Amino acid sequence: MEQGNIVEYIDRQKIICSVVLEVKNQRLRLLTETNREVNLSSRRLSHTCNMRLDLSMGRHKMVDALKATAARRNALISHIDIKELWEVLNTEQEWIDLKTMTEFCFPDTSNCDHESSVQRAFFQNKRYFKFNYNRFFPNTQESVEKKVAQEKKVARRNRMAQEGGDWLAGIINDNLPSIPDDKMEIVNLLKSFYLFEKENEHYDLGKAILARAGIDPDEGIFKILAKLGVFDENENTDLHRYNISPDFPEKVMDFATERIRSAQGTTDAGQRKDLTMLSSMTIDGQSTLDFDDAISIEDHGDHYRLGVHIVDVGHFVKKGDLIDREAIARGSSIYMPDQKIPMLPTSLAEDLCSLKAGQLRPAISILVNLTRFSEIIDYEIVPSMIKVEHQLTYYDVNTIGDDDQRIIILRDIAEKFRQKRMAGGAVQITLPDINVWVGNNGEITVSRINRESPARMLVSEIMIMANWLMAKFLAKHNIPAIYRSQKGPRERLYKGAEGTLFQNCMQRKMLSRFVLGTEPENHSGLGLNAYVTATSPIRKYFDLATQRQIRAVLGLEAPSTSEEIDGMIQVLELPMSHVMKLQHNRHRYWLLKYLEKRIGQKEEAVVLYKKRDNYQILITEYMIEKDLSASSGIDLHPEDLIQVTIQHVNARKNVLSVFMG
Repeated sequence: MEQGNIVEYIDRQKIICSVVLEVKNQRLRLLTETNREVNLSSRRLSHTCNMRLDLSMGRHKMVDALKATAARRNALISHIDIKELWEVLNTEQEWIDLKTMTEFCFPDTSNCDHESSVQRAFFQNKRYFKFNYNRFFPNTQESVEKKVAQEKKVARRNRMAQEGGDWLAGIINDNLPSIPDDKMEIVNLLKSFYLFEKENEHYDLGKAILARAGIDPDEGIFKILAKLGVFDENENTDLHRYNISPDFPEKVMDFATERIRSAQGTTDAGQRKDLTMLSSMTIDGQSTLDFDDAISIEDHGDHYRLGVHIVDVGHFVKKGDLIDREAIARGSSIYMPDQKIPMLPTSLAEDLCSLKAGQLRPAISILVNLTRFSEIIDYEIVPSMIKVEHQLTYYDVNTIGDDDQRIIILRDIAEKFRQKRMAGGAVQITLPDINVWVGNNGEITVSRINRESPARMLVSEIMIMANWLMAKFLAKHNIPAIYRSQKGPRERLYKGAEGTLFQNCMQRKMLSRFVLGTEPENHSGLGLNAYVTATSPIRKYFDLATQRQIRAVLGLEAPSTSEEIDGMIQVLELPMSHVMKLQHNRHRYWLLKYLEKRIGQKEEAVVLYKKRDNYQILITEYMIEKDLSASSGIDLHPEDLIQVTIQHVNARKNVLSVFMG
């Protein structure tokens, strides 16, 4: 390598023509066609030849000469047909050196310019040959086809980014934009971009479209989709993320209609105990339409007879049928402030499978004999026929609770059973529920529900008792089921139900996670030696599956094996996770939406604990946990009562900020 030699190197995916100004060991100082001086190792050169420039001609003339050389070489590229060469050479599958390839391209004559043009041509078009400076290797037919497909994909992506971005930019200021048919693909891509972010396979393309349109991917994407009518202002985007449809497939609805028609008069009454003479009642929330459990109480003088009657959903929904497959895919009914999505079609959930007053219904009845002191003597579980007499709300029961002898007895049974659980080590968490309700007019109502009101305590304890007895019943008959167990808490902060709001919040954080399994084990949180849930088969698939195992013991169907139960637990893990997230997120969304109009409002809060740079507090009015900056310099301690001011709320972005007020 000598001064004056014209050489080339590759920089940022471009071939640069240059002249050697100085040689020092293996380092070169070059002047490039762009009038830059660079220092390079000689190993970086992509092409060398004996063509030279006179260094005495001056810098500007050398740059002009380099530009002319590069232009001349680029012009020669048009004489090279790489595809034609590949069609001739690809069967050989051997490396071809630069000199030989140049002779193929320019058989009559060749010089440095021709060699460089060959390198430039193959560097620009890597579809047909692997390029390695001074040699080339033909790609296989399969490899070429893949490269062609990829190139088309990239070209289409670039076209979509440009056209989609320009279209979006044009409708930003349009008050009533519409979506042309040829832009639906762009809209659907942006919808997926918003919903799934980096998990979306077209994330980079979506980002490119938004960047070209000048739309912030964090702030503006939802607004533009709402403007286009893709999303409602209060869109429940989790339904899209988890692919949950409020509506049932048409074939499921048709099947349900046929099931209702064929179920008329087929209650297998001969196998069931007639309990229609009992004065049974349902006790639920005011808006409840799907009644799956009822209670009865009889005074037999020397003892009471408590009846817990669970509608026999398994009588109508058969294992593995179309409705059952849809139900297990959903996992549970979903209750949100603005919407309810049932596990079963409404025609079943709110009619055929619902314990509606005055309607004859098949049930699974847990009949418990208790002493006058509300101690359990014995129990039996039977298939039954019942007819609910009274449809009561919690409010009704609280109103008549001190005058109605049945309610008085039931409340005493519930209280005694709770005492039994407490003695067994149960952890009683007593926290208010925050009920958020969105009316048809969009008005948001927020209220606190006392979970320990007499009516709610009564129903809660009696249903816990029924579930416990059903667990004992299944265990006694060695039948696998979806048993729930729980280890003891990491620490106990109070005895019985004596804890403060702060202690209850912290105790809840110390509970062990419950575990699902096919064998009965101790449930520390409830203070019981076995537990299942089977009192809500209309609303929860876990309960329906367990009810079917009870039906099997009663001879009404074949039992599922432990392996099948394990399979159900695994299948239900994902949909139940989605249900929990959806209910939590939607409740929080509407609560924050309510608080958006209360900026500047002062609220009481209790300090839970200190983290590194902030405190974790609980805003007691809404039972919302929140970070509070510790930068104010005020030294706070757990259980301190403080006042905070709502500073900023954005429900869509799940943002709530407060400051000491």
